[in-house]
Amino acid sequence: MTSEILQTTPDSEIVCTRVIPYTQGLVYRAWSEPEHLKNWWGPAGFTNTFHEFDFQVGGKWNFTMHAPTQGNFENRCEFIQIEKPSLIAWKRHSKPLFQVLATFDELGPEQTRVTFKQLFETEEECAKLKKYVLDKNEENIDRLEKELERMNRE
Repeated sequence: MTSEILQTTPDSEIVCTRVIPYTQGLVYRAWSEPEHLKNWWGPAGFTNTFHEFDFQVGGKWNFTMHAPTQGNFENRCEFIQIEKPSLIAWKRHSKPLFQVLATFDELGPEQTRVTFKQLFETEEECAKLKKYVLDKNEENIDRLEKELERMNRE
């Protein structure tokens, strides 16, 4: 059983967009291959342990995010839409509940616009996290760019 992507308003979304100097295919690989995703997912200083990564619609992605100081954060997710090489969406089954919609738009031969949206069922749920998450999502994309730089050298 799969889920539809939530229909939201700007007040029930957290959006991070950045144009990065890498191909759409390379960006998609960084988001879809666990050996790369584990290296950059999460805010600065976080590390990840992936327990399950079944990259297909209906597949599970279960992992633990380890905070740099203290705390482990369990994440249970399900992939709900995949369109290679332009879109990956998943639904969180652990709190806080939201969906992630990541799109990769090719702007040129070495330029991709990454749009990372967190979609919430209500404006209230979104507002609870928005003030904390915006900067952390930027850190996440910073880490993505560093991983892409490593991948580009391979």
